[in-house]
Amino acid sequence: MLGLGLVGTLILLTGMVAVAITMMFALWAGLLVAGLVVLVLVPLGIRDRHGRNGLQGLTARIAWWYGRSAGQHLYRGGPLGPAGTFRLPGLAAASYVVDAEDSYGRPFGMIVVPSTGHYTAVLECAPDGAALVDPEQVDIWVAYWGQWLASLAYEPGIVQAAVTIETAPDLGIRLEREVSAQLSPTAPELARQVLTDIVDTYPTGSAQVSARIALTYSAAPRPGARRRSPEEMAREIGTRLPGLSAGLGMTGAGEARPMTHEQLAEAVRIAYDPNAQVLIEQARAHGGSGLTWADAGPVSHEEYVDHYRHDGAASITWGMSEAPRGEVYSSVLTGLLQPHRDIARKRVTLLYRPHDPATAARIVQRDRRDAVFRAAVAHASARDTVAIEAARQTEREEATGAGLVRFAMLVTATVRSPDDLPAAAAAVDVLAPPARVQLRRMYRAQASAFAAALPIGIVLPDHLRVPQVVRDAM
Repeated sequence: MLGLGLVGTLILLTGMVAVAITMMFALWAGLLVAGLVVLVLVPLGIRDRHGRNGLQGLTARIAWWYGRSAGQHLYRGGPLGPAGTFRLPGLAAASYVVDAEDSYGRPFGMIVVPSTGHYTAVLECAPDGAALVDPEQVDIWVAYWGQWLASLAYEPGIVQAAVTIETAPDLGIRLEREVSAQLSPTAPELARQVLTDIVDTYPTGSAQVSARIALTYSAAPRPGARRRSPEEMAREIGTRLPGLSAGLGMTGAGEARPMTHEQLAEAVRIAYDPNAQVLIEQARAHGGSGLTWADAGPVSHEEYVDHYRHDGAASITWGMSEAPRGEVYSSVLTGLLQPHRDIARKRVTLLYRPHDPATAARIVQRDRRDAVFRAAVAHASARDTVAIEAARQTEREEATGAGLVRFAMLVTATVRSPDDLPAAAAAVDVLAPPARVQLRRMYRAQASAFAAALPIGIVLPDHLRVPQVVRDAM
């Protein structure tokens, strides 16, 4: 009612009853109660362009002030830190990695977050890209991607699937390593010179694009069930990874392989310290870096209201506050995913949380009824009529096997100097409108949003102090 949400509507109705009762005894008492009700409702009725009301903004400011007063915005790792290691800060501080193997004998690292009972395995993909690909083939990829997402609803215990696309400058070390390994000592001098020129010139201005899919499972397969041990979860996830990785082959994701403990630690270490990329890639050429999860975190970090500084780099993270409206084509995010000269490292993470089939059916039926009700009132807009058609289309698709997922997006821009942050922020502001998404900078939550955008299985709704059900009601 009046845009107040469920909580605001209940307060309004309760307040009206209280005012009517108190006015029966004293007019001044009724006016006093009415003033108190209005005072409570005003923050709930004021909303910004991202849909957040004044109460949510006020509580975020209070939580930030409390955390900053307690020094929670600072982190110091290493030998002089509390743990004596370079463990991850914030939400991932207690996480650790268990080494396991899937049914095909491929080793993988399983990330464990004890506070939420979540276990995550990460698949590294090699997407083919849409360049020089027929539109018919792209349509096939999109259709199979939809089927793959729908299949997640039938995965027991799955909580979230996070798709992370990261772009960064290509240092050319991988190309040099590949050419050196293939170059024959007896090759002609001309051929050797051509390959040397290629190694020297090709990496200039090129970008390295990586794609990773983090699959997060809950230790309890259903509410009220017994929590499974890490060993049980390693066996469970290991039996499911081959089927999930094989299904990605038809989506254009290329070969999907589970990431090992060392690969996970390297990816996270580079995210926190981009300057470590050179050393890590050089170490890979000589047998591996040997990094472990205890070495993956930053040496230090400091969180500010609107940005995040970590190991000599600085980052800004945005969250999607409004998804694209209307029809969405496969190329809608192309510009946002592409490398940009003003951003040293850019990470776009799509977070999918699938509904089980029974819940999905109830939701689409409820959405259709709500859309019909809104369109039946006086002064219904054309948007309400379109909403009915969209709700009916969603109901038809769900009935024919389509999945229903909650999805979100996080965009992280990392630069090597805080002085470059304004240019990076301006670049993201330019890239977002063509992608038809509305982004909101994650004020006072930069460190948490940065960690959630990494492929490490952080499920933000499960880390909230205020339950998500209550937040939705506001």
